[in-house]
Amino acid sequence: MSAKHVVVQGATVKCKFSVEPKLDKLKVKSHSKHYANDKDAANKLIATDKEIGQTLEKNTFGKCKMQPNGSGDYLPCQAVITKWSSFYEKVTLSNKGKILLEDSKATCPIGGADCITVDKHGQKAEMGKQNVKNAKPEVQKQINPMVDIENLFAREHTDEGILYS
Repeated sequence: MSAKHVVVQGATVKCKFSVEPKLDKLKVKSHSKHYANDKDAANKLIATDKEIGQTLEKNTFGKCKMQPNGSGDYLPCQAVITKWSSFYEKVTLSNKGKILLEDSKATCPIGGADCITVDKHGQKAEMGKQNVKNAKPEVQKQINPMVDIENLFAREHTDEGILYS
């Protein structure tokens, strides 16, 4: 996938025809099985090209430049996704969907092809024990000089000598 992030539930998307640049959040409705970057498998469902229709949190990007109302203003956007492009072709999930990537684009019947783009993919880095083990000790000492990382993993820790009340 050449260093492109997978789009997950909660990713923010934007439309190039929004009068004031408003964002909306993607909701994954096409499955409830495949997760990314979510150790508890509870929040970050992988988005696919099957996220069609009103699959955004608010289903609007504010006022739409493609819908002038005749008095110098614009009508409100009613975001409806009809198809996605630039998704990852090599993997098909159980919903028969292809994985969306951070450079995927959506089509809206009013704005046309590829008018909706991904602003933020929705993933968040979660540091685990292995990340700390793999980190360079000299960098760790600069970030947190009070902890000796090498000593932290050198021996098994016990609660011996701790008094409980």
